[in-house]
Amino acid sequence: MDTSFTPQEVADILKIAKTTVYELIKRGDLNSYRVGNKMRIEMKDIEKYISNKKDNKSQHSLPENNLVNPVESLLDNVHNNDFIICSQDIMLDILSRHLETYHLETRIYRSYVGSYNGLYSMYTKGASAATTHLWDASTDTYNLTYIKSLLPGIPTFVIHLAKRMQGFYVLKGNPKDIKTWQDLTKPNIIFANREKGSGTRVLLDENLKKLNINSSQINGYSRECTSHLAVASTIARGGADVGIGTQNASIQIKNIDFIPIQEEKYELVIKKEDMNTRIVKSIMEVLNSDIFKFEVLGLGGYDIAEMGNLVTEL
Repeated sequence: MDTSFTPQEVADILKIAKTTVYELIKRGDLNSYRVGNKMRIEMKDIEKYISNKKDNKSQHSLPENNLVNPVESLLDNVHNNDFIICSQDIMLDILSRHLETYHLETRIYRSYVGSYNGLYSMYTKGASAATTHLWDASTDTYNLTYIKSLLPGIPTFVIHLAKRMQGFYVLKGNPKDIKTWQDLTKPNIIFANREKGSGTRVLLDENLKKLNINSSQINGYSRECTSHLAVASTIARGGADVGIGTQNASIQIKNIDFIPIQEEKYELVIKKEDMNTRIVKSIMEVLNSDIFKFEVLGLGGYDIAEMGNLVTEL
């Protein structure tokens, strides 16, 4: 039985705006059905839509400017007072919704890229902020090594968002008995990987290097999914035996067990030059508000005890 998704989850998987998902459904490009008053989309229909796009068969594709684009495309239309945040986590969807109530004159964009590429985009493409969860095995620390390396000479503030648990996604009951990194090399195990530049992919590669495991030993290493939800749903549908992601996504997908691996620090990086702008002051106000924290807690899988705290100034 296929796993079904809400329009917001489909938006996260396809890296497009939620309103674009509704438009695709309206135009007949993406099949859906209702359960009561809730709309649902099955993974097979998402894959069919992606396949049609790749084959250029879709006759009703939306203009590119309707998409939530990567930074490279966003910059074609960005203005001096626009604010681009690089992030893939659903927490930033909630943050963006709260910021809408501030009626800011600044336009806020989301770029759905991974942690490494987000920091790189701050340096090369003009992105305003990025979230990051990049682990450095040599120091057993998160983020600071990468921020210093990818943002040389750029003064920044690092703001704590949450602690999250990364772990293995496996089928309910863990039938393949997957517990360790070494288990990924078993000949009967099929792996679903994340894309290059994501914090999860860095976590995997750092551990493989640490344990002297060659990626060629992992069946499925080259197969990439672009979100935690996409990895978890692949496992749930039997498309792979194991993948890596946050606990939050495993809560949202049926027939999945979560095997904890490592707690990570999820942090927000903002350029020092922007700290006194109205948009950044509004972001900090939302992060420290009880109502925002309550919504994030409701998602499950986040430790927000230190949310909004200044980690360091670099």
